[in-house]
Amino acid sequence: MRIGLLGTGPWAQMAHAPALSRHEGLDFAGVWGRRPEAAKELAERHGVPVYDDVDELFADVDAVAVALPPQVQAELAARAARAGCHLLLDKPLAPTVEQGRAVVEAVEEAGVASVVFFTTRFQPEPEAWITEQAGVPGWFTGWAQWLGAVFTSESPFATPWRREKGALWDVGPHALSVLLPVLGDVRRVTAAAYGPGDTVHVVLDHSGGASSTLTLSLTAPPAAAGAALEVRGEAGVAVLPESADGAVPALMRAADALLTAARTGRPHACDAAFGLRVTEILTAADDLLNGGAR
Repeated sequence: MRIGLLGTGPWAQMAHAPALSRHEGLDFAGVWGRRPEAAKELAERHGVPVYDDVDELFADVDAVAVALPPQVQAELAARAARAGCHLLLDKPLAPTVEQGRAVVEAVEEAGVASVVFFTTRFQPEPEAWITEQAGVPGWFTGWAQWLGAVFTSESPFATPWRREKGALWDVGPHALSVLLPVLGDVRRVTAAAYGPGDTVHVVLDHSGGASSTLTLSLTAPPAAAGAALEVRGEAGVAVLPESADGAVPALMRAADALLTAARTGRPHACDAAFGLRVTEILTAADDLLNGGAR
């Protein structure tokens, strides 16, 4: 499968370009970016062409991987799908439900495959745990803490969109990608409140009867950064295991999933429709936050 890369920022450099270059089932065919010089530099580093016109890239490839801010991703993903390209997308799918729905509609109308890269879902130990716990009945409650130090350390990811959207939209998708398959879809976001910095606390009511709480931050002290998740119920307590794999191997597994979905025509669990559902839940929490005093 010939695949192009959209984006030239830190995530494209650290994760996407290395993963696309190393994957044996992919032909890394070129780079397009909003900054032409950065696109040229990244393309030269990996020995692939640089494209000045994104539509020319769409015409030359079978798929695109997107490493762009969500509002830019949503617009270009829909265009790429309409051009017949399969989509390897980043989270969140889009910053609004309307934009996310437009991506899903374009994917469905074009009949292309889509996979949204929720990192934890493509790491072997966590994914095996999620599959196991999803089959266990009687979960009562769960909690997740995704605490980053993006804004309290020298991080290359302190980007404008993260400063605007905060932890809810950046790390919230990670927590939801684990909780939803285990506890069921969210029937209602029952509460949301701000904590220190961009920290948010969210309470969810799940279709399986359980409730969960999320604590999300990009402004945690570096010594407090990390992620943890636990569910409790009739079977006892289950704790999400850590993974030894970094982003590049996980992204290569996401590419495997895209190849399989494109070959079989069967949607992956983390397709654009799932990405839209995550966007809907984030939007409901954001509405509660914006309706309250900070």
